[in-house]
Amino acid sequence: MERYLAFLRGINISGKNKLAMPDLKKEMEKLKFSEVSTYLNSGNVLFSSDLEDVISIREQIESMIQKEFGLNVPTHVIRYDDLRDALEHAPTWWGTQDKEKYHNLIFILTQDSAEAICDMVGEPSKELETIQVYQNVIFWTFDRKSYQKCNWWKKTASAGVAEKLTIRTANTIKKVCDIIAFH
Repeated sequence: MERYLAFLRGINISGKNKLAMPDLKKEMEKLKFSEVSTYLNSGNVLFSSDLEDVISIREQIESMIQKEFGLNVPTHVIRYDDLRDALEHAPTWWGTQDKEKYHNLIFILTQDSAEAICDMVGEPSKELETIQVYQNVIFWTFDRKSYQKCNWWKKTASAGVAEKLTIRTANTIKKVCDIIAFH
């Protein structure tokens, strides 16, 4: 049995795409996923499955959300071991305790490669933000005080790019990994 994480994009934001985590947990269990838990109200789901195909798992989750909640919610599914591997290869500047910086991990929801996303978004703003690709995730750190000047801040939220991504903070990623490690 493998441990997985599902990151749902764009739920419970400003009263849109409302999805109660206890209801989502119940529906995930109906799909025969086990050890299901959620973290925060933003669509971070931890679970176990005998299935090995993350695409099939993602399709089941997205279909269930559409059927049971009437929402089209793009979802990124990743094996816990693959996320741990990415974190072991995180750049030294990412996820630090530096309060002046904001650290994110970008997951790609489409068939685009991380490099293709980087090409779409463009170069990070010098001295304000830094990116690094590892496999198909992008580590991104930016200056908290100057975030509005950051190229990636603007572009990752723009049409044509935003719907290809789901983004989680370093703190969220570390917390969900800790939760899984203790189960």
